[in-house]
Amino acid sequence: MAPDPAGGAGAQVPLSHPSFTKPLKGVGVGALDTCRWSGSRILRGGFSAPRAHVDTLNVELGTRSYPILIDAGLIGRPDVFRQHLPARDVLVVSDTTVAPLYLPALTASLGPRRSVEVILPDGEAHKTLANAARVLDVLIANRFGRDCALIALGGGVVGDLTGFAAACYQRGVAFAQVPTTLLAQVDSAVGGKTAVNHPGGKNLIGAFHQPVLVVTDTRTLATLPARELRAGLAEVIKYGLICDAALFGWLEAHLDELLAGAPAALAHVIRRSCEIKAAIVGRDEREVGERALLNLGHTFGHALESATGYKEWLHGEAVGAGLAMAAAMSRECGLMTADEAARVRALLERAGLPTRIVAVTPAAVREHMGVDKKVLGGRLRLVLLRGIGDAFLTADYPAPALARTLAAHCG
Repeated sequence: MAPDPAGGAGAQVPLSHPSFTKPLKGVGVGALDTCRWSGSRILRGGFSAPRAHVDTLNVELGTRSYPILIDAGLIGRPDVFRQHLPARDVLVVSDTTVAPLYLPALTASLGPRRSVEVILPDGEAHKTLANAARVLDVLIANRFGRDCALIALGGGVVGDLTGFAAACYQRGVAFAQVPTTLLAQVDSAVGGKTAVNHPGGKNLIGAFHQPVLVVTDTRTLATLPARELRAGLAEVIKYGLICDAALFGWLEAHLDELLAGAPAALAHVIRRSCEIKAAIVGRDEREVGERALLNLGHTFGHALESATGYKEWLHGEAVGAGLAMAAAMSRECGLMTADEAARVRALLERAGLPTRIVAVTPAAVREHMGVDKKVLGGRLRLVLLRGIGDAFLTADYPAPALARTLAAHCG
């Protein structure tokens, strides 16, 4: 049995306890400027087993292995956090969109531990070193020790930034992911890649730092805007293209259910996506080989994002365009049939994802691709396709094929 976060099995915290009265220093935005101690619920009797079955996958990394919990309503389950996150001092990072929806339930679930909240502006443009420093400032101001934990409550931006701050603080502290977007649930919350953006490129400042827990509450997708849902589907399509042709075919057959927000269909793709990513990360945590395949569409997509200042497109939308470009270039190189490339483009378009970006020139995209993390020895490596479900990494491709692909999809 894990230790009770309140100080021992059955321990109670009186309302006169310092944790209810000591002032805290925090950072917030506007009316959501909150930074408080959580003490709204006194939990008795130590840890309890989950009251119902929770779908669980594990990312197998030896002593750093961790569970991915997938179910509806997990944010409101105190047992989940007691069982998997025993830290007494917790910093919750969220944004101005997600915090009003789910922060109260999460705070209540954390129980009588010291809980500080940092609310950041929403959007990719705010995934910056300056905002990571704001999180670190709050940790330092409140004298959090190495036994604290951070919780990322939000989408990919919040998750990446929070994980980066956790990696930096006192050379690394625990953090948990509570992803609230489809994109984060199927991709960015799993695998330990943390980063912030730089004007020179996306995710150029970061670290590998695995979470200790991923809590995927599928109920959060009910409040997800349709545009965000479509953006998340780009990452699901990516998994089918990388290594699972059957998943790609399933998406072709069931896309309308996903776009309608059908819970069963969404739960299916979340689980399958996490299965694929967890297996790859377990074999290649540091991206020295197979994990690079997860970047299919991302070299193009990241360049599109940075070339447009992270303001025009959601990350998943840029990835969708990048997938179309990767398939088109694979066809240009004679690797993929025209029929398969057409299937890729058709599925992306049915999902409402862009396949051509007119707001940026081919030259600008090529320039931003030059600072991608997959440049090795001065050569840009790309993930291309031999077919649906068969991706590979290469730097051996004809430059004219890349030029033709960019010209056909940009400007």
